[in-house]
Amino acid sequence: MNTRGSTFWSSGAVPLVEPETLSSIIAAASDVALVVSSDQKILSVLLNAHDESYGNLDHWEGRQIEEFLSDESVPKFKDAHAVFLSGSDLKKQLELNHTDNAAWEFPIRYTFHRIGKEDTVLMLGRDLRPIAETQQQLVQAQIALEKGYEARREFDARYRVLLASTRDAILFVSVRDGRIRDINDPAAVLLGGSKDQLTGSLLSQAVHDRGSGELMESLLNASMADKDGFILLQTQNGRRSVKVTPSVFRAAGERVVICRIEAEGADQAVDDQLTTNMSSLYRDSSDALLFTDEKGVIASANDSFLELIDAAHLADVRGRSLGDFLSRGQIDLSMLIENSKRGGQMRIYSTKLVNDFGSKLSAEISTTYLSDAAHPAIAFIIRDVSRVEAVRQNAAPGPDEASRNVMELVGSATLKEIVSETTDVVEKMCIETAVNLTRNNRVAAADMLGLSRQSLYVKLRKYGLLNKEKDR
Repeated sequence: MNTRGSTFWSSGAVPLVEPETLSSIIAAASDVALVVSSDQKILSVLLNAHDESYGNLDHWEGRQIEEFLSDESVPKFKDAHAVFLSGSDLKKQLELNHTDNAAWEFPIRYTFHRIGKEDTVLMLGRDLRPIAETQQQLVQAQIALEKGYEARREFDARYRVLLASTRDAILFVSVRDGRIRDINDPAAVLLGGSKDQLTGSLLSQAVHDRGSGELMESLLNASMADKDGFILLQTQNGRRSVKVTPSVFRAAGERVVICRIEAEGADQAVDDQLTTNMSSLYRDSSDALLFTDEKGVIASANDSFLELIDAAHLADVRGRSLGDFLSRGQIDLSMLIENSKRGGQMRIYSTKLVNDFGSKLSAEISTTYLSDAAHPAIAFIIRDVSRVEAVRQNAAPGPDEASRNVMELVGSATLKEIVSETTDVVEKMCIETAVNLTRNNRVAAADMLGLSRQSLYVKLRKYGLLNKEKDR
């Protein structure tokens, strides 16, 4: 503090202070004041008269300060005291934890000051308990907040799982704007759309000849009926009649209508029975049944498929490509998917299944492309034909029509000519079939036939199939 260019304290304007008055000033300027000798003995203790929480600390005087410090504070004080006695000033304040007969503990932040000529230290301290209590309150508030977030995440997870796993068609509509807040897959299928398309859109846009205000009023009136009230609506896509049973609740200050949707009419019971029968067929069928997405990634499979590939659990195959279990891998899978999408189905495709241990099994595959679902999928029916092939190989060849046609050539040509002619016919048929199945993909066709690409090209030219494919 300066006054007219001169230092106020050194100008003699401040009179000498009496010892009693100085003690009061020091006690009022700090919460705890200690006078410590060079050998770390407490010479005097001054307490703020306005704070009675410390009690009487007169018994500290004449004793070593480390007797009233916690274990972690003793080395901190000794280091700071040694630095101070060496003539250096402490760059930061020192925080110490005091204890008194292990009955209580309190933190104090000290500043060191020189007094006298015998290296006596005046330690002025501020009580940190209010700050510690505030920090503790903040920590408790943060813990409570985290618990609230965790409970909310758990509740949201339960809600999502319940909405996704229930077979009932459920949707949530805001009363304020009539928009769909959430919807599950069965409800989206009944309304003729997908979850992504319908979420956030007006419910009135999904039904026929109903305005948003009129529709919401009808839902509210039905929800207040004495018994289970409902309204009948007609969907915009497909004009399908549906029964909507609403119920109103309030969440976060906003009213929301939860609607349960059912298909109207006698066909509902039939649909339920059909669903039950199809589920039983899928579960108990002797043929392997599985569903994949449009890229061939397995979504579900029954136990018969797991037995064919020697898999222990559905989790071992879910999420993997079906091509991992086909002998020609992606080539087989591409042909199955492309032909299914092009024609809607593929009746019989012969190949071999291979499991993770390398074992192979002859199989016939039929596919159906399911394009009318919310997420298009491909259904596969796989049948084990290894026993049939074994019977065919062991059976004696009979004089069928093809054999008779060949036998009729005996005498009109040499054996070499007969074999050559029939071989060419069979070879041409096999090459044409492979090219058609692969949609003129010569690399895939060559791999299917076990030929090199150059050998396939030569045979295509030999049988006049090269120009035929170009004409297409």
